[in-house]
Amino acid sequence: MFNQFNFDPKINKVLTDVGYKEPTPIQEQAIPKVLEGLDVIASAQTGTGKTAAFMLPLMHFLTSNEYRSDRGPQALILVPTRELAMQVAEEAKKFSKYLNKTKTVCIYGGMPYPQQRRALSGPYEILVATPGRLIDHLQQGKVDLSRIKFLVLDEADRMLDMGFIDDVDTIVKHTPDTRQTVLFSATIDNKILPVSKKLQKNPFMIKVDPIQRRTGHIEQKLYYVDGLTHKKQILEKLLEGPEIGPSIVFTSTIHQANDLAKHLYDKGYKTDALHGDLKQNQRSRILNKLKTGNIQLLVATDVAARGIDISTLTHVFNFDLPFVAEDFIHRIGRTGRAGASGTAITFSTYQEDFRIKKINQLLEKPIVAHILEGLEPKPKGQFREKPSRRSQFGNRGRKPFSKRK
Repeated sequence: MFNQFNFDPKINKVLTDVGYKEPTPIQEQAIPKVLEGLDVIASAQTGTGKTAAFMLPLMHFLTSNEYRSDRGPQALILVPTRELAMQVAEEAKKFSKYLNKTKTVCIYGGMPYPQQRRALSGPYEILVATPGRLIDHLQQGKVDLSRIKFLVLDEADRMLDMGFIDDVDTIVKHTPDTRQTVLFSATIDNKILPVSKKLQKNPFMIKVDPIQRRTGHIEQKLYYVDGLTHKKQILEKLLEGPEIGPSIVFTSTIHQANDLAKHLYDKGYKTDALHGDLKQNQRSRILNKLKTGNIQLLVATDVAARGIDISTLTHVFNFDLPFVAEDFIHRIGRTGRAGASGTAITFSTYQEDFRIKKINQLLEKPIVAHILEGLEPKPKGQFREKPSRRSQFGNRGRKPFSKRK
């Protein structure tokens, strides 16, 4: 129970409001150490409750250290993508509901600078930011990090992969050495440990999140396909199932996302596409449509694999396989959130079996292959069609689907 942490009554009231009863494994291990003021490095994925694992102790701290006249935030949360930034900022606002003087500011690329400058000019206690955009505001003298007491690096492995580590170093130099630093990463390996050593002091290490635990409550199915047309036929047949609720269909390219979204829309499904060619306000509007039920299917590239937290998603379809096996885990983690059940359906040609093998190694168990009667794949070596040449090279100037509707 959450009462074991002796949170301030204001925090307990929020937990009651949102229906939190039992802490997840990452929360149970991380919260006490963060409350002690220790630096923590933890392996955890989205969907495991990791945001609350650092956000709840932060809110408890702020109950006795709410807004003062000093300029600048007391807590800084760095994240790799704008989607995750918005998600974490929403969580901060939710958990600070009864902390009347605690305000959260969120800044990221794609948001107008004047709007961000206005937000940064007023009083606020929590800053959620992507590294690149925060560097811009630091260079313009719009942010003061001199009173940071609490620093979080969320999805640090992703920031490393995206080349943000130099920006992170620059940002951290603007914070006091006395800060508490919490670092979350999908894995704790030889890439992340040097980052921890540089930024943290004797961190307490937590590893509670094996792949099996993250995906064990997600039913997995594999369908072999002969090509694009066959793949679409199987998808349409599966979408007829009564158990299908709000779902995400992942594709490998922007063109494929637009093309498939239009195809499904023409078939009568309430559908839209989400990808990196859309402006931030468009992406936010599309995600809101999925949350509110105005669309049933979201066709997305991997830009949506992290940072989307919609508890009602019943299915994830891997229409195209990801290029990196680890991204498969992020994709399917969009369903089965916080211990709920979900279904992940994956399509693959026999030629792509090497990718399936890598995914199976990561999962440490094979995905069971299924067959739809009347839509069976041809034997290995026989294909109904070759992949579309255009689909191999992404979007060549075609307008995003959402702009054409």
